[in-house]
Amino acid sequence: MDIIGQFPLFYFPEYGSAWMMGITGTIHILFSHTSVGAAMLFAFLAHKAYKENRSDYYPYMKKYGMFLLIFSYVLGSITGPGIWNTATAASPRGISALIHNFVWVWATEWVFFIYEVIGVFVLVYFIDRIDRKTHLKLTYTFALASVGTLALIIGIISFMMWPGTQAFYATGSASDAFFGINTFPHMFLRIGFMIMMSGVIGLVISSSMRKENEELSNELSRKMGYISIIGGFITLFFFIWYMGTLPENAHAVFAFSKDAIIQNRIILTLVFVAYFAIAIIKPRWINPVIASVMIGVILISGLWSGEKLRESMRKPYVAGQYIYSNQIISRDVPGKNIKSELPIIAEKGLLHLNPFVPARLKTITDENRKDAGELLAKMACSNCHSLEKTGVFRPLKDRLTGMDKEGIKSILYAMGEGAFSYMPTLKLPETEYDAIAEYFASLHY
Repeated sequence: MDIIGQFPLFYFPEYGSAWMMGITGTIHILFSHTSVGAAMLFAFLAHKAYKENRSDYYPYMKKYGMFLLIFSYVLGSITGPGIWNTATAASPRGISALIHNFVWVWATEWVFFIYEVIGVFVLVYFIDRIDRKTHLKLTYTFALASVGTLALIIGIISFMMWPGTQAFYATGSASDAFFGINTFPHMFLRIGFMIMMSGVIGLVISSSMRKENEELSNELSRKMGYISIIGGFITLFFFIWYMGTLPENAHAVFAFSKDAIIQNRIILTLVFVAYFAIAIIKPRWINPVIASVMIGVILISGLWSGEKLRESMRKPYVAGQYIYSNQIISRDVPGKNIKSELPIIAEKGLLHLNPFVPARLKTITDENRKDAGELLAKMACSNCHSLEKTGVFRPLKDRLTGMDKEGIKSILYAMGEGAFSYMPTLKLPETEYDAIAEYFASLHY
């Protein structure tokens, strides 16, 4: 019996399977993205404290470090496994591809991460027990380990968008996969955002110190304002570069909401710059409540919208532009001895080739056509789209409203011919097209 290496279907109603991975990933990034910027900020503050003999900086660093320890490392470590769980369920072949390409890169990243975790404990709990020069050296190594962790992970995440050249497909080399054309702009884009977030969080700590030492509180608030502005402009600059390194399908998706995204980014930039300018000019106006609210505003409006955009632009692929989001291998990768599954699917169909399809649905009949169509729709479409009328992310109701069965089939035929760069080119047997169309038509979008 012919089969392809599919896994059991993970289907999440209303949201779609892949979006659960995006949501859990964003929650994790919410915590972890504060760590690298904070590590660099620690190095900067420790350098200033040591060179200028500013012993008053150390209590601030200790408070910041305690916040970082709980917010980034405890909560980040708890939510990290959540990504692995949802990613393995929603995109097993995507995760498999990343592990097979980057197993030693990931192992190296874990070495850096372990050093980070030990380092943050040492910096927080031994700040008053070790000499200042030793503390300074530790902050430098802590910052290097944090940036190293980011650099290694970014190479993997960037590969999920695309390798950027044809070399990887021929060689299968980890270096050709890792050093894609968007790896470095992506990394510096993230670093800019992390620097900005380190200043934003720093404003919470500095504003809470006003009753203890108002002069120091105002001084540090101003510094955090400058740091946040610098990080914000680094983010904008590298975002423009990053967008220029993306594949055609990413730009096709971006074009759908380009005007709204640009308008949203302009508004957010103005709001953020105004907030940071207030921190610089009128630091007394910033209090812990306002600063805490702004953490939420910046993380949700900046981080969630950015992650959602990246997740959208990667479609229809989940890794390396050779694995579709629906787990089908769409092209040959000679360097990995991987063959495209599209020809055999076009010939024999998904129902026949997927080993987890129930026996009663292997052959489409008049009695099971709608059930077969529902299963096919979930297998082929649910990793990008929510299928229900009440669907939240990329609901198909927005694209198929008012269409009859023949109209839906015409879209499926066009998709099979590669008419949409942002949709998987997936040709199916006529009977499977018919079953999918009948199922969608029965929903009466």
